[in-house]
Amino acid sequence: MNSHAKESRLYLFFIVLVAVIGGLLFGYDTAVVSGAEQALSQFFAGAKDFTYSNLLHGFTASSALIGCVIGGAISGFLASRLGRKKSLLIAAVLFFVSAVGSWCPESGILPYGEPSLTLLIVFNIYRIIGGIGVGLASAVCPMYIAEVAPSSIRGTLVSCNQFAIIFGMLVVYFVNYLIRNNLADGADAIQAAMVQVGWRKMFLSEAFPAGAFFLLIFLVPETPRYLVIRGRDAEAAVILNRINGEVEGASVLEEIRSTVVEKKEKVLSYGIGVILVGVLLSFFQQAIGINVVLYYAPRIFASLGSSGDASMVQTVVMGIVNIIFTLVAIFTVDKFGRKPLLIIGSVGMTIGMAALSVLSFCELIGVGALIFIIIYTASFMMSWGPICWVLISEIFPNTIRSQAVAIAVAAQWISNFLVSSTFPYLCDWSVGGTYCIYAVMSFLSALFVWKMVPETKGKTLEDMSALWRSH
Repeated sequence: MNSHAKESRLYLFFIVLVAVIGGLLFGYDTAVVSGAEQALSQFFAGAKDFTYSNLLHGFTASSALIGCVIGGAISGFLASRLGRKKSLLIAAVLFFVSAVGSWCPESGILPYGEPSLTLLIVFNIYRIIGGIGVGLASAVCPMYIAEVAPSSIRGTLVSCNQFAIIFGMLVVYFVNYLIRNNLADGADAIQAAMVQVGWRKMFLSEAFPAGAFFLLIFLVPETPRYLVIRGRDAEAAVILNRINGEVEGASVLEEIRSTVVEKKEKVLSYGIGVILVGVLLSFFQQAIGINVVLYYAPRIFASLGSSGDASMVQTVVMGIVNIIFTLVAIFTVDKFGRKPLLIIGSVGMTIGMAALSVLSFCELIGVGALIFIIIYTASFMMSWGPICWVLISEIFPNTIRSQAVAIAVAAQWISNFLVSSTFPYLCDWSVGGTYCIYAVMSFLSALFVWKMVPETKGKTLEDMSALWRSH
């Protein structure tokens, strides 16, 4: 590789590194509440003007999801009107505002440290603001990476966004642990300090990566494909030449130009099929139950008799498994393709969930349950976790990508909410039956990929127009 090629590759990797910080903040924001929710519950339980019920606490712990749906829904409008880069800047500002606001929801107006219904409402507004940032980043970060990456390594680079999400979750678990254990000495003193200031510091910690993300975005360019859609071909050529070299850059520019003759197309210009595939990719990624397993794994670990350090070790093991198998996807998605990895992952998840269902019906929850949970999560992390985002970012034609991605991402967050919120009710009906439903969904996801999802490995984003025109 000559010096110019190395410089081009370093420039590309820098751009992607900045973009995936959005993914890291995605993971950070969605997981930060896990360390703070118990202290939040105790803090608001001290309110005198209302009763902080379990229902209100459940809403408070998950209110960011409302923002996620909103952020996903408006991402297409912002990405197409303002551009991918400015949309990421908006997401960074939302993350920062949410972090600072959640740290001090009194906002210099309400009495500090006095729980009240008004304070609870303001706190949830700040959490929803952060959720809008998550929804926006979840759509625009993969889209941005896909639109700057060469087709030969696009899947690998977009998969890095999923790695960043998982890494962001691990980082915030570690940060929450450090904050909690540096507040005071003794269990009672730590708990009291958590109720007073600990939960605030946990939310504030997100302001630092959010601020860095905001500043770094100014150092990266707008995507060439958006620039061409806006008629700014000369600017696009400069970026493409720097990433691909002049010869390859000129060729890519011509391909982009050939697919954006019509700068505005309706979202159904390529038929309902392409939109349906995007929505079903999002639906199945959630319907197979991954967030239920991640959210409620501690309950299963507790049923194994785990506590204290043992539970922490199991959490770390799960985190390591998630990281390792996400890396498997990163290094194989452009070699083996999207469809084979998705189908293999679906089969692994079907086995894991079916086994958990049988163990639950037989009341044999033990070490075997942990093994099958690991099989299930490993299968997800090397397939549906990262590759769903790869496909959503690349499968839509250029002229409808921003609107179509917005629809798919909104469908993802709605599915997330529906699956997560129905889990407790389903468990009251039958724990084994609930796992059986997720096993069936995992099997159906394999059939869906086999029958409906086209292989996009090695294809340029410009090829997507011809692909869907031929369907």
